[in-house]
Amino acid sequence: MIEERPHAGEFQIHVSKDYLTFCAGHFITYDGSQCETLHGHNYRASITIGGDVDENYYVINFVTVKRMMKQLCDELDHRMLLPEQNPRIALAVEGDNVTASYKQRHYSFPRADVVLLPIPNTTAEMLARHICRRAITWLGDAGVTHFTFVEVEVEESPGQSATYREVSVARMRD
Repeated sequence: MIEERPHAGEFQIHVSKDYLTFCAGHFITYDGSQCETLHGHNYRASITIGGDVDENYYVINFVTVKRMMKQLCDELDHRMLLPEQNPRIALAVEGDNVTASYKQRHYSFPRADVVLLPIPNTTAEMLARHICRRAITWLGDAGVTHFTFVEVEVEESPGQSATYREVSVARMRD
């Protein structure tokens, strides 16, 4: 028999599936005056969610988490990822095109192929934060609020990844 609450431990679930991937193009500015060439990665994403179990003894149902993460990865899949908050990259949406300019480089992309992200750079770190925050919003919209943290890992190539963890603000107030 499972012991009744309260308990001193914490539960967490982790989801990492072969289909939680997205293939995307990007470039990064760095060191104040440098800019990578346009390139892409076959990214993999995983998520860990911590918290108490609910009345069904789930932190959250795996089916729900897999569906959410698949949706979030699909939003980025086969797209050009551009940072809206990068002061070094000028973005312009003109009709069905998006132009990204860095110094003398000017790239034009079909609007349907671009995801404008509310981040300062398209690093693995910022992509992990973006997906994490989207997951928290998705969970909240689905009525799932009993988690204590959400952590997302984004791998841009085998053995090279970044992780972002956000603690539930509601839990921090308790």
